Amino acid sequence: MLRKLIKLFTLIAALALGAFCLPRAYTTLYTAPAVTSIEDAEHAQVAIVFGAALARNGRPSAVLRDRIQTAVDLFKAGKVDILLMSGHIPEPVSMRDYAVELGVPFEAIVLDEGGLRTYDTCYRAGEGFEITDAILVTQGYHQARALYTCMQFGLSVESVPAQQSRYYRGALTIWNVREFLATGAALWDLHVEPPQVSLDSAQPISNVEAGQ
Repeated sequence: MLRKLIKLFTLIAALALGAFCLPRAYTTLYTAPAVTSIEDAEHAQVAIVFGAALARNGRPSAVLRDRIQTAVDLFKAGKVDILLMSGHIPEPVSMRDYAVELGVPFEAIVLDEGGLRTYDTCYRAGEGFEITDAILVTQGYHQARALYTCMQFGLSVESVPAQQSRYYRGALTIWNVREFLATGAALWDLHVEPPQVSLDSAQPISNVEAGQ
């Protein structure tokens, strides 16, 4: 009897582990060909920079600084024409200000203050800003989910990893564990029960007054 219970619990644990890991494994394999470098990236209309937490002083955190720096490098390399800073208020404004400090013209930056989640950012990019092609800028641990989500909304995308700093190992572990859960939730949103996303303030990027 005990042996049967052990086998049953082992089977349940294996199924649970598979359900936990499979979404991320699938999206990682699906999007792997779209991961590139600044040098090898194709020219795109826009670099979409995904928001992240700000530091206590309101400035971009280390993670966010790396994303902005990578986007700036793409702009200076002539790979993109516009930077779309997407995130929660007040993240996009802080992101824009930092990019301007790094030498990007104010008028080459567009703000998306409705990018509450990765899903929202990708949906608004395609349906609101009417972006057709983009380079996504985020860290490797978030890259597959960002690429997969934007692809599902019909965007032609590549992604350049924005890992220029050394992050605390504990923080990286937490981010990666969280990403397993977030990827499963993203697949549910995309293929089972799509959430409502506001398109407020999102208009075709060709009509947007950059810097706003």
